[in-house]
Amino acid sequence: MTTPTSPGLINWLRIIGVAIIWGGAFMTVSIALRDLGPLSVAAGRIVVGAVALFGLMKVRGGSLPALSERRIWGFALAIGVFSSALPFALLSWGQQYVASGFAGMTMAVLPIFVLPLAHVFVPGDRMTLRKSIGFGVGLLGTVLLVGPDALHTVGNEVESLARIACLGAALSYAVGSIITRLCPEVNQLALSTAALMLAAVILVPLALIADGVPHAVPPRALLALLYLGVVPTAVAFVVKVAVIRSAGPSFMTLTNYMVPVWSILMGAVFLNETLPTQLFYALALILTGIAISQWRSLVRLFGRA
Repeated sequence: MTTPTSPGLINWLRIIGVAIIWGGAFMTVSIALRDLGPLSVAAGRIVVGAVALFGLMKVRGGSLPALSERRIWGFALAIGVFSSALPFALLSWGQQYVASGFAGMTMAVLPIFVLPLAHVFVPGDRMTLRKSIGFGVGLLGTVLLVGPDALHTVGNEVESLARIACLGAALSYAVGSIITRLCPEVNQLALSTAALMLAAVILVPLALIADGVPHAVPPRALLALLYLGVVPTAVAFVVKVAVIRSAGPSFMTLTNYMVPVWSILMGAVFLNETLPTQLFYALALILTGIAISQWRSLVRLFGRA
């Protein structure tokens, strides 16, 4: 495992792409939840994602890690649980009771969880003063973005538990990022496929117990699951693994400052929602936080351009 230095242009493009994809995922999950239970939505997108990645792996002539590679499979299991099964389940359940703005905001809390974990477990990924200031500024921008105009309560008595569930999803993603970074060298597509397959094995039985066998799934929900499984789950999973293993988990968490921006923009475009005035101030703060925390990388990147 190499120590990340400069993320490079390709990783910047990767995290911007993933932020756009994940920004639209909250809207798609809400659509699927109209017709399916929360665990069914989580399990469905994981199954579709696992099938998509397995097919891609076979087309490219790859294969899963050998069963004798127990350490790799152990990491794949942990990644599948903390990067897919657990956070998807928590978010799907939580989005039944909390405003989408709050769910988006909790993803911006992820860097706060990653910083101390990376500081302890990832060589060369230290929590410097500059990084801390940058993450703080970015988090302030995200809080402003989903402030009074977005954080409307739904008046449900379980809302507090739902908010804790969303925060738990952010913590789970943070743990999953650290585990991914610490995984031994292995084909990234094989690792991603194995992780999603194991996540499906865990979550599908739980979904059947909790939600029952779905009957006559409406086309709207089916299309939502297909999209969630192929794009935000399969495609984004592969990209996320590539970024974490080449640039480190702290760099990957920068997507979580951008996700709320894209979430609100897509809501305005596709759902005719009105953009709040604070969006533009929040966007400025978020970009400033990214620039501060990754200043040296930006200097290297544009210095070579």
